[in-house]
Amino acid sequence: MLLGALALWTGASWAQNKLLDSPARKLQLAEFAISNLYVDKVDEGEIVETAIISMLEKLDPHSTYSNPEEVKKLNEPLQGNFEGIGIQFNMATDTLFVIQPVSGGPSEKVGILAGDRIIEVNDTVIAGVKMSTDDVMRRLRGPKGSKVTVKIQRQGTAGLLPFTITRDKIPVYSLDAAYMVNSSVGYIRINRFAATTGDEFMEALKKLQKKGMKDLILDLQGNGGGYLNAAIDLCDQLLGRKELIVYTEGRRNPRSEFEAKGDGAFQNGRLVVLVDEYSASASEIVTGAVQDWDRGIVVGRRTFGKGLVQRPIDLPDGSMIRLTVARYYTPSGRCIQKPYESIEQYNKDLIDRYNRGEMVSADSIHFPDSLKFKTKKLGRTVYGGGGIMPDYFVPIDTTYYTDYYLALRDKGAIVNYNIKLIDRHRNEWLKEYKNFDNFNRKFEITEPMLQELIELGKGMNIEFKEEEYQTALPLLKTQMKALIARDLWDMSEYYQVINTLSDSMQKALELLSQPGLNFPRRE
Repeated sequence: MLLGALALWTGASWAQNKLLDSPARKLQLAEFAISNLYVDKVDEGEIVETAIISMLEKLDPHSTYSNPEEVKKLNEPLQGNFEGIGIQFNMATDTLFVIQPVSGGPSEKVGILAGDRIIEVNDTVIAGVKMSTDDVMRRLRGPKGSKVTVKIQRQGTAGLLPFTITRDKIPVYSLDAAYMVNSSVGYIRINRFAATTGDEFMEALKKLQKKGMKDLILDLQGNGGGYLNAAIDLCDQLLGRKELIVYTEGRRNPRSEFEAKGDGAFQNGRLVVLVDEYSASASEIVTGAVQDWDRGIVVGRRTFGKGLVQRPIDLPDGSMIRLTVARYYTPSGRCIQKPYESIEQYNKDLIDRYNRGEMVSADSIHFPDSLKFKTKKLGRTVYGGGGIMPDYFVPIDTTYYTDYYLALRDKGAIVNYNIKLIDRHRNEWLKEYKNFDNFNRKFEITEPMLQELIELGKGMNIEFKEEEYQTALPLLKTQMKALIARDLWDMSEYYQVINTLSDSMQKALELLSQPGLNFPRRE
């Protein structure tokens, strides 16, 4: 019967019908034949997924397929919340160590403290059993209103402490840090562009302006992008009325423009944007708009070059295709997307940049005249061809990154030792320093601490190398202090410490300190 049906389907009448003579029908026929006639039973869903993935791989690097579980994981950080127990944690030596409970979250409400170790979840031991971080998170997360029982090991307390936590919506912040660098310069770091980024940025701006901020350093280093609307919301705070932020254009998508409203909270102060080779997509939209309108100065290294617009196409089973439908263009007309003749070459692009010397010398970067564009206000020369080239190049600094330091970092010695220090001294240090400013001025990593770290490293089969240790010492001490600051306070305090070693940050401050510099300003 099936053979007869197939014969009828593939007969002359089928060939004469234009609708049936389409590539889509050809694909449907192939799937029908495989699922119904193949010698062995096949997983129909799996072969369809494989076909979709293969088709998308022929298009561009950013058209992708995600199964239902992947869709959920992708959306959580961009939607600005998830449902769970509300803790920041590290997995150290196969044990979940609570860095901080989320302020006002369900864990804090029942009395879980920073420094606690979660040993059991719903009577399942998760400590010392080499459980993956994903498995641990799966046990702790769950629908709002559901309950989870955990058993906690707390320093100075005998036995395990039981807690029943009612899960709730937990905010996921896209803004890592906001603080005053000095009396007039503020700093804001954004890690991704999520649904809440515009509101977070506005709130941070207002707080810093109340503290006297006149100029701003906006750190988009490592920011891989996110929602277009979030980038537009941020640009609204910086650009003037009807100034073009970005436009999109594609084969089936006519030009669509996005303009600033001009009523933002930071219209007049001087602005420096920090970027690097991992700043992509929405980060490049913001950076390109700032540069093209001469609103600020861009410092760092050429950005990633992701300027393809994806439209999500939801499929009935909860899976999703993200299909490229257009390209992003900056106000001057530069296409943000770098070339992608082959996906293999595209994926090697950053490695090629390193090998060409682009990360250490601006002289290794050459742009043809055809890629020259002019900024909108001052007529400065900027370049297209993929990514945003900064106004001031800052080479990558690998001076401190010796093999010995990398071994301490990658094998977890630094993080594990930080946990030990916090365990021993949290209350003592909070009492001694009282606030971060005191801590930042007075606290130092001591020689006994460093020796203890070295010994911990030896116990993890990390061979001590004196010369490499001395070279990495400034980074080691700064990172250790930054981690302690994070665990005693929060991420803003971490960046206040770690940024003292950032060459891009120092360049931004140098530029802001030069009154004679031809700094782009608002009219």
